[in-house]
Amino acid sequence: MNTHSGFTLRSDFAVRFVSTVFGTTLALLISSSAMAADAAPQVETAAVHAGLAAQAANVKGVQTHLHHTLNCLVGPDGDGFDSDEMNPCGDMGNGAIPDTSDSKMKENLESAVDKANAGLDTDDYDEAKTAAMSVQKMLGTK
Repeated sequence: MNTHSGFTLRSDFAVRFVSTVFGTTLALLISSSAMAADAAPQVETAAVHAGLAAQAANVKGVQTHLHHTLNCLVGPDGDGFDSDEMNPCGDMGNGAIPDTSDSKMKENLESAVDKANAGLDTDDYDEAKTAAMSVQKMLGTK
């Protein structure tokens, strides 16, 4: 009878162990999916690149970092995404705008895209740099 009760204990332990592992894995998958769609880190990264654009020494540097900013904001399926440029937010989600549900925030991010595009559309260093500084400010950093 001891053998039978030992088998029951081991069997019960195995069921609990598998259930715990499965539950933990499921919780991690759900939280990973939720984090992937969080716009905040994408906005923060876009702001960093807008700051790098604002500090660049020439118009090419400004525009390179504005492309990175734009890619973070619109995501790979968004208008203006440039697959020839780096997407520093590639592992963070679908882009800050698509991952934002707050309409006021989305409006602000779309305005930042317009300003970034203005910097990309000019060959004038001062205009591009001014646009980059505006985008950085719009995204909430100094």
